[in-house]
Amino acid sequence: MDTSKMIKAYCLKTKEKDVPLQDAVISKTAKGGYIAKGHDGKGNKMSAILGEAKALQAIADGVAKKDF
Repeated sequence: MDTSKMIKAYCLKTKEKDVPLQDAVISKTAKGGYIAKGHDGKGNKMSAILGEAKALQAIADGVAKKDF
């Protein structure tokens, strides 16, 4: 998979920046924002807050699944 289109997040456990979010699932928050949840490939759960444009683009590119 092309990692340039993948959603990148900060891993709190390993303190790494710009880690590609694998098996990402995008859902809406209670206030109407978008959040992507997934893992880093090593078993560490991660999440990232996204804007509407970036969230919808990730779904269109096929790097994330829609959960709303």
